[in-house]
Amino acid sequence: MSKWQKVKIGDFLFERQGRYKPSDKAVSNLRRIEKIDFSGDFFIGNKSSLTDMILVKKGDFVISGINVAKGAMGIYRGDNNVTATIHYSSYTFDERKIDIGYFGHFLRSIEFIRLLKEKVRGGIKTEIKAKHFLSLEINLPNLDTQREISNKLNRVEDRCQALFKNDNFQQSCLNFLRKQILQDVISGKLTADWRAKNLGIESASKLLEKIKSEKEKLIAEKRIKKEKTLPKIIDDEVPFKLPEKWEWCRLGEITTYGTAEKIEPKNILDDVWVLDLEDIEKESSRFINFEIYKNRKSNSTKSVFKKGDVLYSKLRPYLDKVVVAPKDGVCTTEILPLPMFGGMDSSFFMYAMKRKDFLRYADQKVKGMKMPRLGTEDGKRALFPLPPIAEQKAIVIKIEKLMKQISKLEEKIKQNKQDAEMLMQSFLVEAFK
Repeated sequence: MSKWQKVKIGDFLFERQGRYKPSDKAVSNLRRIEKIDFSGDFFIGNKSSLTDMILVKKGDFVISGINVAKGAMGIYRGDNNVTATIHYSSYTFDERKIDIGYFGHFLRSIEFIRLLKEKVRGGIKTEIKAKHFLSLEINLPNLDTQREISNKLNRVEDRCQALFKNDNFQQSCLNFLRKQILQDVISGKLTADWRAKNLGIESASKLLEKIKSEKEKLIAEKRIKKEKTLPKIIDDEVPFKLPEKWEWCRLGEITTYGTAEKIEPKNILDDVWVLDLEDIEKESSRFINFEIYKNRKSNSTKSVFKKGDVLYSKLRPYLDKVVVAPKDGVCTTEILPLPMFGGMDSSFFMYAMKRKDFLRYADQKVKGMKMPRLGTEDGKRALFPLPPIAEQKAIVIKIEKLMKQISKLEEKIKQNKQDAEMLMQSFLVEAFK
């Protein structure tokens, strides 16, 4: 059995010296490392930086001081010298003492994380500088044993990467399927059998008349404002043909777009629920109590929404952030509360706002670079495929059944990834005991 010895990393790894201003001739014309991902791949670009720089040469071992504990490290194998900001550090190494492949595996192990937590103030949350890194003591076997361990771990890693690659492919297929389901259902394809069995349902044209009458009554009661007449839909605008008894309409015809009641924060009660922009843009939209919201110190005007309203983010609308309000509340004015008229199904409306042709429309119409948003008039003019209410409800049942099946598959993929990570980590634990 190989004898292991306790040695400092600095005994076999040596920091490349030199710190340069970005304008220094030694580095000013060189490309720079913009990122090392958690697989050890380098991304080289030409972005400028005001931060001091270091020099990196072919064969150097480079680590990200911020993300080394997550695996952001590797050997730079490019033929030309590059630079990196001082948030990275670059090292040469003594090949007589260390197999760099072995060392890379060690830096991805729980043992390395344990050392950082134990020896570095702030642990893995600290930006790891050379002074922290090189002073760490590790148990090191002889070179032959290092290579033997590295080869075994490489084989395990190849197996895990193959699993990850397959899982990522499956996930991309499910993402595509989810979008296609929304498009197919909204175009009526997935409820063709339902329509064949329900020929006597009322046409969507009747629903449009009901919505128009309902809005006119609210205008007469001065509960909503009268809006400008929207232009008629022409054939060239229509992206696809709808089933019988469906109707193309404009979004502004079936809801009030951009005219929600406003309220000042000082008038909001503590038990009111809030949807903020940073919440709707999360993977899973969340409504928070206003008492929590106040801690964000936002004094901006809010829009009022009612339970069942569809809440739509006009900022970055191509991200398809649309939710149904589960209760009354308020939201940032960048989110539009869209009330339902004529018995419209809120969930159907939400899914229709996520369809591909609407997202393309929104992407084409947004204005602004830093804060791209869909303007009110463009939003009102957007086309909307309107089925009869009975079919709306049938569509929602179909969508939610299919989405539930997709979610189950995604959970399985997630579990597969976790299993592969645990497998790799268990081999690392065994290797570096």
